[in-house]
Formats: sequence, C-alpha cells, structure tokens
Amino acid sequence: MSARGSSNQPNRGIDRPYSLPDSMYILGINVYHPDVSAVLIRDGRLIAALEEERFRRVKHYAGFPTTAIRRCLEIGGIDGKDIDAIAVSRNPRANLLRKTAFVLSRSPARALIGDRLRNLQKLQALKTPLADALSVTVDKLPKIHNVEHHPAHLASAFFVSPFEEAAVCALDGFGDFVSTSMALGKDNRLKVLEKVCFPHSLGMLYTAVTQHLGFLSYGDEYKVMGLAPYGKPNFVDALSRLVRLKPGGLFELDLKYFRHWSDGVEMQWEDGYPSLGKVFSPELERLLGPARDPQEPLTERHEDIARSLQAVYEICAFHVLNALWGRTKVPNLCLAGGCAMNSVANGKVRTHTPFRQLYVQPAASDNGTALGAAYFLWHQSFGKPRTFVMNHALWGTAYENSNLTSDLSKKGHKGEFTIHRFNDSDETCRATARLLADGNVIGWFQGRMEWGARALGNRSILADPRRADMRELINTKIKFREKFRPFAPSILEEAIHDYFVDPACDPFMQQVYPLRDEKRHLLPAITHIDGTGRLQTVNRTQNPLYYRLIQEFEKLTGVPVLLNTSFNENEPIVDTPAQALECFLRTKMDGIVAGDTLILRDATNLHPRLKDSRKNYQIEPVNHR
Repeated sequence: MSARGSSNQPNRGIDRPYSLPDSMYILGINVYHPDVSAVLIRDGRLIAALEEERFRRVKHYAGFPTTAIRRCLEIGGIDGKDIDAIAVSRNPRANLLRKTAFVLSRSPARALIGDRLRNLQKLQALKTPLADALSVTVDKLPKIHNVEHHPAHLASAFFVSPFEEAAVCALDGFGDFVSTSMALGKDNRLKVLEKVCFPHSLGMLYTAVTQHLGFLSYGDEYKVMGLAPYGKPNFVDALSRLVRLKPGGLFELDLKYFRHWSDGVEMQWEDGYPSLGKVFSPELERLLGPARDPQEPLTERHEDIARSLQAVYEICAFHVLNALWGRTKVPNLCLAGGCAMNSVANGKVRTHTPFRQLYVQPAASDNGTALGAAYFLWHQSFGKPRTFVMNHALWGTAYENSNLTSDLSKKGHKGEFTIHRFNDSDETCRATARLLADGNVIGWFQGRMEWGARALGNRSILADPRRADMRELINTKIKFREKFRPFAPSILEEAIHDYFVDPACDPFMQQVYPLRDEKRHLLPAITHIDGTGRLQTVNRTQNPLYYRLIQEFEKLTGVPVLLNTSFNENEPIVDTPAQALECFLRTKMDGIVAGDTLILRDATNLHPRLKDSRKNYQIEPVNHR
C-alpha cells in the first residue's frame, strides 16, 4: 500500500488554534452510552483499546470508562498529565436545528425530552470524572474535543482501514440524533454525503422485532441473527410495511409501529447494564401476532419472523449501500455502527453491491466510537497523515506473570487437576492441538486481550470442529446458552478458498460465508443450519501463536480449522487469569492453557461424554485441502 497523506498538510478544522506538541497522546472515550470504552493513541499509532465491561464484569457497561482509561495509561506507560488532548464521541451541539424541528413538529412525550436532557447534563459534566480517572486536577485537564457520534463511527471505520480511498457507511440505532450516515473517505479526510436522522433507523427496526420475539436484553439482536436460518421468509411482506425506501439510499420508518419517537422509552445508560424499554407499538402485534414471552418456547412462527426480519434488513441495507456506491464509484467499503455487526449481511456485500473489498474493524458498535473520536481528531481536525492500519485486534491487557497453579491451590482444588508447565510455545501448541484432536474443550488464555465483541484467539474457548456433538455440548455444558446459537471457525488464511465459497480474508470474524458442499460434513460443529460459517482468518503475522496452534491441529487432523468461541459464560469475555480460572472451574471445560501452563480436569470428575473423549486413540492425518 502506498503512503497515505502528506506530512506538510495544514491543521484544518481545529476547534481553536494552538501549536501541537512534537509527540502527542490522544485519549478517545465513549461515555454515558452503552459499551463505554477508551483508547490511547500516540502520534497516530494505536497503543491500547479497552472496553469498560471487561473490568466491571457487566455486559455492555454504560456509564463512565474510569478503569479502561487507567489501564490505557498503564499500557502506554504514561500518567494522566501526559495526555495532550481528549476526544469524546458525543457532541450535544450537533444537529440542533433538526432536534428543534422534531420537537416542534412531533410533540414527543415529556419523558422522552427529559431523558435526553439528563443524559446531556451528564455529558456536559465530564471534567470531574475525567480528572479522577487521569489523577489530575480539573484545571490541569487537556482540551476536551467533542466529536459527533456518527463522524466518530465513520472515522473508526476508515482511518484505521487499509484503504487510501473508500466509501464509508455507519448504520446504527441513534447517536447525536443520526441513525445512518454515508461518506467518502480519502487520505486523511472524510466528507459526509448523506444522513438519516431520528426517528428513522434500521437499527431500531431490528431492535423492535427482536423485542417482539422475546429477546429483551440490550444487544440481543445477534440472537435473532442466529435464529433466522431456521425459519422461512414468510413474513417479509408484513415486515416490509415497517419501512419505506426512498431515492438516494434514504428510508423512513412507518412510525405507527414504533414508540421510541413519541412515548418516552425507558432507558438506563448510567453506571451499569444498559436497558431499553419496549420500542414497538401495539400495531406491530396486530401485524405479526402477539409478542413472545421470554419464557415461551420458540416456534416455527418465531423462526419465520426472525428469517423475514433478516431478509428485510438486508434489502434496506443494500438499498443504502448501492446508493452510496452510486455516489462514490469507489470499490472499497468501510462499515461501522451496531448494524455493521450483522455478519450475515456483511458476507453478502460483494454479491449484492458493486463493492469489491470490505473493512469492518472489530469494535464496530458504540465501543468503537472512542477509537473514531481519537482518529477523527488526529486526522480530520489536526490534518495529520495516516500511518496506521488495524490488521489485528490484540490491543488490550496482558498478564505475562500469572500463576494459575497458586490460584488453584488457594481455592482448594489442586488435587482434582493435572498441572503441567511446557518448556516453550512450540510444545504448548503441539500438546494443546493433541488435546483438541482428542475431543477436549480447552480454554485458551494468551497475550493481549482482544478489542471488540469477538474472541479472536487470545481469550477463546477452543474445540474440534469435526465432532458433530460439540456444538450442543458447549452450548449446554459450558456456555449455558440457547441451542440454536452457532459457533465460529478460525481458519488458516491460506485455506479459506478450500473450505468456503467466494470468501474474503477477515481477521475480525465479521463476515459469514457458505461452506463448500464437500466440506460441510467435515466441520459439523461450526456449520450453521444454512450451511454457513462466520469465519475468522488467521495468518502468521496477526497472531503467530494462534496460527501455530491451528497448524499443529492440521498436522494431526488434516483440517486447518478450530472451533472458536469467547472465553466466558454469560458474562463479558474474561480479562484476567483469575477470571479465566473461575470460568473454567464452574463449567465443563476439560482444560485451560494460560501462557505455557496447562491445567487439565481429572477425568473421574468429567461428564461421561467427555470421559470417553480422553481415550488415547490416534487420529490419522488426512489432507482435506
């Protein structure tokens, strides 16, 4: 890739003129919103990227990212006084005319207005918690720059991508009154071309039907995406009534089916788990039938609604993207926003639009706006050239000197386990591959924690994808989650065309592709009911240790693929070795490998299915490539 930008570009768009230091630290934060997070960059290079949920142990934590900020400083080896600028991914002043026009024309409930005002008041009172997190006095804080939510999304997608020029699109619920934005990115500049504002939102469309299906927790949309392949698109015509497509990639919701814009939906976005009240109106139940109670069994009707929702969403999303192509005629596309986590739709971009290359960074949802705010400030405001590409997700904490053996002894469990320390990483990978090939489920805790929602080989639970019963076993005995939820394959990058149909390399597990017909029977544990898999490609430069482990597994089995799921159990992905050990102890995992230490559960305590897998049989290597 050629050099991007020019080192002598002027500092355009700075909030107020001041000279920039020779070396500059920028802290980017997402605050008082779901998935709060913090990132640290130095001279345009990413140093650390962290989500507060990993430390608070609360999924999608909403509030202020105090611990994430402090850990960023620790990773960077600096103090709070060393921060030169702070970028916040919200701007209360953004879109004021549109907000005023909405209030005057729609007369929303007082509760809706009051909730928004309270959130803005918290946002405007940032200095005290910021000073506390940085361990400085308020008067010593650096300048705080407010970056509008959607430009932060756009920046998070484009400025860390490998493209010098790209079409850029952000699709989500809402942020700073905007739900959809289309832009052109070139060198170190973003130009917004079009946007869709509150109350119209494809994210809200997906959330409303997700809630109707009885999935009421914040972020449950991914469950509907996993359920959809079990159904038939019998409700497409009905769900199409919820949204009207307009020229230029625009759209409007039929607001009679929604209440987020009028009634004041209950929201809790401060200091804990975010919650969102019911956003659909009684009209949706008249259209689709009664909403499912969360305790009610899933039926074919629910599966069909899920399948139809995914189909309607894809029609709408590709309507937006094809219009963006028409405006830009650029073959590269960058996506961001909560809807960019729809990996099923992402995998169809190259077949349903003229775009040829797609980039979705691993924290495409609101957590990623911290990244985007920092890079928007560095490039768009300060005019600095681009020098950084995010090609891996390992930007979190690391614990190199952990002692799981000591932790196990303190818990009084040491006698129940076999503990072994390997001599080096080669031996670790060979032994772990052997355990996986023999049917064991292994927690794999290595190096720096991943940035974003996916475990990508450093905080993962791994298993043999060739075993047909492995998906049900992990769902019911380890993850304790719905049986319809699929697991993802990690595959050596050079093997993807042998196993998938027209795939693209994706180290972030953000795209779903069909498996080749002749390979599906080889990988039943990661092949979804519709014959697809959400793949993660692994190469030797992005994650050398994980690459080596998959290589060793291929030597034993002939299959360059591992089943990979996040190292957690109804909680955020584990951060520390102690959390990994706790997760291991309360589930039916066979073993855990942390660094070069293996802890293996005594076979006498195993579930009978797992005992059988310990037989010391040999699997002859077979070349399936």
